[in-house]
Amino acid sequence: MRKFLILAAVLCIAMTACQPDIPMVSSGLNDSYSIARMQALRLRPEFLGEQYLWTMPDAHGNDSIVATTRDYTFISAHPGIYRLRLSIVDDTNPFVHDMVIAVWDEEVAYSRYISRVYEYCPAPGQYVGEIPRYEEGDTQETMRAKAEESIRGTNDDLISLGGFGGYVTFGFDHSVVNVPDSADFKILGNAFYASSELNPVNPNSGGSAEPGIVMVSIDINGNGVPDDEWYELAGSEYSGTMTQHNYTITYYRTPLNHEATPRPGTGVTDSTYIAWSDNLGGNGYIERNTFHTQEYYPQWVEVDQITFSGTRLPNNAEDVMGDASLYLLHAYEWGYADNHPNNSDKSCFDIEWAVDSAGNNVSLPYIDFVRVYTGVNQQCGRIGEISTEICRAEDLHVAPI
Repeated sequence: MRKFLILAAVLCIAMTACQPDIPMVSSGLNDSYSIARMQALRLRPEFLGEQYLWTMPDAHGNDSIVATTRDYTFISAHPGIYRLRLSIVDDTNPFVHDMVIAVWDEEVAYSRYISRVYEYCPAPGQYVGEIPRYEEGDTQETMRAKAEESIRGTNDDLISLGGFGGYVTFGFDHSVVNVPDSADFKILGNAFYASSELNPVNPNSGGSAEPGIVMVSIDINGNGVPDDEWYELAGSEYSGTMTQHNYTITYYRTPLNHEATPRPGTGVTDSTYIAWSDNLGGNGYIERNTFHTQEYYPQWVEVDQITFSGTRLPNNAEDVMGDASLYLLHAYEWGYADNHPNNSDKSCFDIEWAVDSAGNNVSLPYIDFVRVYTGVNQQCGRIGEISTEICRAEDLHVAPI
């Protein structure tokens, strides 16, 4: 009998120590877990209590509170042995449980770069149908695949998101970890600074900045598609008095019998090309210019009107000469895609900036999906509408190739 008990204990320990991926624990907690880095481990005790304290030793060996909720998600960007303690504070049934989490390197190395584009839904714009190129017969799916081919991996072909609200949704082959006190990922576009002669007061404040708002999401339901709650990364203009939240715009396909309204000498060949209206009573047009003669309305979209919603940033383009011939597109301070040059730290993003739809800060341990959409609704004469372009994204916690 004694040998049987000893053997059973050994088997129990071995089975516990050799646990593979455990994405969700819903009934009790193990003493040990083993997971790959950047893999989420969701923990939930079976016991209820008045208060929950999850603690881990900090760099100095002192206990640090990492969560005060019943559920806790552990994830790490780095291999190692992590010691986690749950203390349930309760007058009737207090409970303390210690866990050891072994984090190892992934078997197949993660990629630093985009692995999949889930959605490509641009608003009308002068580069829509050009980057990526639309060909007759293309569908929403074929255009999504073309966008994916353009920005996947180390490819760096630009894709355009068109006017306000147009967006792309992408992800990596792993979760991006929210590392404290660190930027987590970077998005590359084609923004550049103007010459000091054109912008002498603050040469690093812009030139060709077309700010795109960045949103993030966690695959909570585990179905591998971006259909969970989205959170905006609140950039420098989020709380500005000129920023408009919950802004909605609808674009209308140009009728076949439409007659162009050119503005001679400006490069605008049709100032009433694609009409739009918004939820604030505003209306206007995506103008057509001499440099781009293809259809600006996404030709693969079957419906004659498309609607986008989000946060509208203030206009950032300055008519330098006053005659719509030269525009200076000012960069916002931080927190937007295609806003600062790619070699700037201001092209990097921190998951800590996330806010919910009510503007409340949220703590996200990691993210699975990223969405970028054009955040400005402004026409700029011969150079067309403000339209965010991107060409790549990188997880800053994965080493480059």
